[in-house]
Amino acid sequence: MRWLLLAALSCVTAVPSLARAPDYGPNLEGFDYPYHVQFYRFRTQAQSYVMAYMDVAADASKRGVGAGRTVVLLHGRSFCGATWARTIATLHSAGFRVVVPDQLGFCKSSKPVNYQYSFEQLAVNTRLLLDNLKAGRIILVGHAMGGMLAARYALMFPQEVTELVLVDPLGLEDWKAEGVLYLTIDERYALELQNTAARIKRYELESYYGGRWKPAYDIWVRLLASLYTGGGRERYAWNQALISDMIFTQPVLYELDRLAMPTVLFVGALDRTEPFRDTAPPRVAARLGDYPELGRRAALRIPDARLIELEGVGHVPQIEAPERFNAALLQAIEHPPAARRPGSDPHP
Repeated sequence: MRWLLLAALSCVTAVPSLARAPDYGPNLEGFDYPYHVQFYRFRTQAQSYVMAYMDVAADASKRGVGAGRTVVLLHGRSFCGATWARTIATLHSAGFRVVVPDQLGFCKSSKPVNYQYSFEQLAVNTRLLLDNLKAGRIILVGHAMGGMLAARYALMFPQEVTELVLVDPLGLEDWKAEGVLYLTIDERYALELQNTAARIKRYELESYYGGRWKPAYDIWVRLLASLYTGGGRERYAWNQALISDMIFTQPVLYELDRLAMPTVLFVGALDRTEPFRDTAPPRVAARLGDYPELGRRAALRIPDARLIELEGVGHVPQIEAPERFNAALLQAIEHPPAARRPGSDPHP
């Protein structure tokens, strides 16, 4: 069964919908971010690396809800810090300082030759960056894989996170327990090397956007595809294989009940993201990635949570419906869920 699935995956026919992706360089050297990019140099696992980040200073003339507060935005696996552009602008206009890193292995940050990826390690890396920037206590927002990282960061450093916002986070189901087949890192690497713009678009069309594509999405497909097809493709694909293993083996759902801060969970009603569906038996694949249901279950697990379901939106609300999402995000930050009274039942 395992090798039949792998063989089927390797024979997928590309759809001729996008031109060949440009080669922006292994660290996206030719792609401009919406705000000034800086680089934090640090040592981890006996090696020196850099994390790229944007640090958009608060507008001193703004005295709104964001005055004196910092928001940290964490990107998903198929995305970069740049994909938060519209959200950064909205938060900046509301008076927030906004910090947006690219995690190791992604986008403009270093691509290690080898690295022991874990969400704990990425959380520590992110904390080192924020400490260096003297960010203080933060409002933490994570999308997709970044939602898994945000939850882990909040569990590790609860005194530093005043509010937590999870946007269509991965890890709300245990893929291994559901029956998805485990692939070795070598097997994942072989599959990662096959990614092209056309294959990425097909997956995102079906899983992220509910079968509805807009030309505005093309730029993000080309950006991602350039990392898979450009000069640093082997290094990038290897890192993504390691990261896929981390995502598969470290679901966060079992610890959601330990989140100690007000938490808002955004879920797109059309979101059917399931990064491991193709290596699941058909009967298992059919029930995976039901985000409205996963969101409802997760909200019941989290002690101080509010679920916001976005109708007509899929996996990437900050790109699909930025005005609606950003307005809802500001509202959620301004009016976070009220903490439950001690001794109250977290699962009424």
